[in-house]
Amino acid sequence: MMEPSAVLIFEHAPSEEPGYIAAALRRRGIPCRRLLGYAGEPIPATLHGAAGLVIMGGPMNVDEEKRYPFLRGEKRLIELALAARLPTLGVCLGSQLLAQVLGARVTKAIRPEIGWLPVTLLPAAGSDPLFGGVAVPVVLHWHGDRFDCPRGAAPLARSALTACQAFRYGAAHGLLFHMEVSPRAVEAMATAFPGDLAAAGLTRQSLARQTQTHASTLRRMARTVFSRWAARVR
Repeated sequence: MMEPSAVLIFEHAPSEEPGYIAAALRRRGIPCRRLLGYAGEPIPATLHGAAGLVIMGGPMNVDEEKRYPFLRGEKRLIELALAARLPTLGVCLGSQLLAQVLGARVTKAIRPEIGWLPVTLLPAAGSDPLFGGVAVPVVLHWHGDRFDCPRGAAPLARSALTACQAFRYGAAHGLLFHMEVSPRAVEAMATAFPGDLAAAGLTRQSLARQTQTHASTLRRMARTVFSRWAARVR
């Protein structure tokens, strides 16, 4: 049974944990229920008792429902969360699932976008409840798919390779990039997905050097952004 007024967190790989998102919720005393569909844990049929929804990243793509049937259940709950205007946050794969549920195309990127790379905040970010007044110069990217900005959504960020890196739709935010990762989490991703690094021309050592350069700035940005998201949870 779901803990009353808990935030429901969908996870898709052991290395992609909620990190700084979960830390922001803990600081406000908001309970979480982490659901591991990839490990066979059933997805609830309803959002009864949920105060918010977080959808994390993972190695699968949004159309692999036959291989990963839990994706169907997650999409159904995303639809319910959008209809109920429940605070919703999608990260990487989670943002792709959110975009697809909103009717946007999710396709292969020109090439994988992996590593610590710049993003540019767009004008709508200036008045966004999460990103307003926040500088987001460099973040961690780890994706091979991209999406169009959903119709009716406010585009919040872009990168040199990807036109839509973040968007807001009602009470939902989709972030294709990663702001939730600690250095330990980045190392776990590098260990879990060495082929991704090779495809991007990176090694674990070069990624670790990038992480050492940018991790402290990311932690400060993440504390602000995710604290603001947690404050929206009732």
